[in-house]
Amino acid sequence: MVPNYQAEHTLNLLEGIPSVFNLVYLERAARKPEGDVILCDVAREDASVVIGDLRELDIDRDGSIAIEEIDSQISAAALRAEKAAAGTPSDAVVWEEVESRTSENVELSASFLAFMAVAMMIAAVGILTDQVVLIIGAMVVGPEFGPIAGLCVAAVQLRGDLLKRSLLALAVGFPLGITASFLLTLALRALGLVPDDFAQQDHPFTEFIADPDFFSFLVAYLAGTAGVLSLTSAKSGALIGVLISVTTIPAAANIGVAAAFGDWSDWGGAMGQLSLNLGAIFLAGIGTLYLQRWLYRRRRIRHLRHEAREAAGLPMGRSRRDRAAGAKEPRASG
Repeated sequence: MVPNYQAEHTLNLLEGIPSVFNLVYLERAARKPEGDVILCDVAREDASVVIGDLRELDIDRDGSIAIEEIDSQISAAALRAEKAAAGTPSDAVVWEEVESRTSENVELSASFLAFMAVAMMIAAVGILTDQVVLIIGAMVVGPEFGPIAGLCVAAVQLRGDLLKRSLLALAVGFPLGITASFLLTLALRALGLVPDDFAQQDHPFTEFIADPDFFSFLVAYLAGTAGVLSLTSAKSGALIGVLISVTTIPAAANIGVAAAFGDWSDWGGAMGQLSLNLGAIFLAGIGTLYLQRWLYRRRRIRHLRHEAREAAGLPMGRSRRDRAAGAKEPRASG
């Protein structure tokens, strides 16, 4: 949705970028806000680059920019556009899409807290019965990777608002879930469903949850990398949440279980496991996102000298507008 006075600049910009195709112009078709409607397809690799130019034209402020994913397209023009954009679509990161996904998943909502509590209670039962299948079930239910990913995005893009919301969700969600597993364990003990002499050392399948070591760190680091890649990639696997949760939900639930039995040795081990795993995931997430952001900035710097920008009235070699993250756009070196 483009204000009428910016339509010509926008069309000149989009016409001059080889990775843009299927360009459609509907003059004065928009009513709220008033203006023109411009539709176009963009190769995924250049999506954020093109959106950056549109933001420099203030279209996001005076109009509107909507992004939709195309599942499949049969077009020679699409093939030419993809060839004009360096890289592969599956590896390309649309940063506006990443921001949208993380913003949706870091909200401290009733459903988020309910999922955290249910996931940890399932994990607690799995620990008490030494049933790996229940641990896996808890991993599936756990929603904690959303705020963890939000922390990583906030750190890389310097977004204080996202950082606060992510920290709040984790700071409330984990204690609530641990309390739920603690109270459930106490209730099961009171009902006589769990022996008073329960010892995690006698449960080999779940004993690892309270025994942090190098492999705990390694698995958590790899899981964090896989989770961020799934967040930024066009191809994200449905089981990524399971991979991430394996290092967080069970350990947190075990804190509540150990506290209910007064087993402070296991309690300390579970606390160490959770802290180690959260730290490893956070480091892996920041490292992966930083590398992807660096590659995008290099692409953006090259694009700043594209002749299409001059046709749109944008400065060559520099951006005239700050990014939403709060840092200045990169400048192209001479």
